[in-house]
Amino acid sequence: MESGPDESIATRIARILAERIITGALAAGEKLRQDHIAEEFGASHVPVREAFRRLEAQGLAVSTPRRGVRVTAFDRAEIREVVEMRGALEALALRHAAPHLTAAALKDADEAADRADRCTDTRAWEEANRHFHRLILSPCGMPRLLATIDDLHAASARYLFATSAPAFVPRVDREHRAILAALRKGDTETAVATLARHVKRIG
Repeated sequence: MESGPDESIATRIARILAERIITGALAAGEKLRQDHIAEEFGASHVPVREAFRRLEAQGLAVSTPRRGVRVTAFDRAEIREVVEMRGALEALALRHAAPHLTAAALKDADEAADRADRCTDTRAWEEANRHFHRLILSPCGMPRLLATIDDLHAASARYLFATSAPAFVPRVDREHRAILAALRKGDTETAVATLARHVKRIG
């Protein structure tokens, strides 16, 4: 997860905690202790509470009376829901993004796909794959939609880290190439349909 140049302390805390949850460093059900986190980041309780709210909005944490804030659990039904939502929303974003994708943007996406194909571990592949999707969807110009997709990617990544085998097997993702080929031809519907199938297959 990348930091921005004007990142606030609350955003930084939320980003780092989200990464720990996604990669499994913070386990499902684990309590997020406000005092400890404030001390770790040298922050007051205000930005920590804001960070907790952001994690709850992403579905990565839950606040319950008398139990505080804990890392959420997840199950197969939730992952199915995430996959269905990603397929539908990414298709919508790509349909709006396609007319605005320049040759330079497609070249960047090509390079991101190459990088994903060369990855030798789950973490690097997840970052490269997420970057590929972001590159082809960002030109849609719909920030709320993109923010929702980012949250769904985080949920997908969490499940990926929890279930991936210890030995990562590099592979060439032909669907990435098919999406880019269709976009270069101006065949938006084929690109959208291929992306939706790709998201469901990976899920």
